Amino acid sequence: MEPQVNAVLRANDAYRRSTSQAVPRAPEPSRRLVVLACMDARLDLFSALGLEVGDAHILRNAGGRVTADVFRSLVVSTHLLGTREIAVVHHTDCGLEGMTDVKIASRTGVNDISFLGFNDLSESVREDVAAIREFGNLPSGVMVWGAVYDVGTSALNLVVPPGPF
Repeated sequence: MEPQVNAVLRANDAYRRSTSQAVPRAPEPSRRLVVLACMDARLDLFSALGLEVGDAHILRNAGGRVTADVFRSLVVSTHLLGTREIAVVHHTDCGLEGMTDVKIASRTGVNDISFLGFNDLSESVREDVAAIREFGNLPSGVMVWGAVYDVGTSALNLVVPPGPF
């Protein structure tokens, strides 16, 4: 497989030429929303959630799981950039579903990382919402909710309704 850098640079040049540079955007997301989701390439979060560039912060990692780096980003997003709502969005057919650290280590040779696999998709959403609500270093009144995105139907199904800390 050829490296993608040349294709990416050509696409960026075309994008740069077609985008109005006169429209400044603030670093604060206009909808005051931060979304934690999986890195899965099938998820077009902007289209699926009705977002435009500048509307929300998007945090992505394997499984869309809460990690130390997610907490770091949430502190910056809420305290410094004004977000007041956090959405945890996991999805069907996730590669971490049914996986354990032992299984992943046997396939990768990496055994000193917690990969945060899970067996129950809805429960993983509830766990991550609870972890954020219990974190204690975010501003009071920030709303947190969780949902599952169905990659087959594109439906977003609410698992944990919005609620403050």
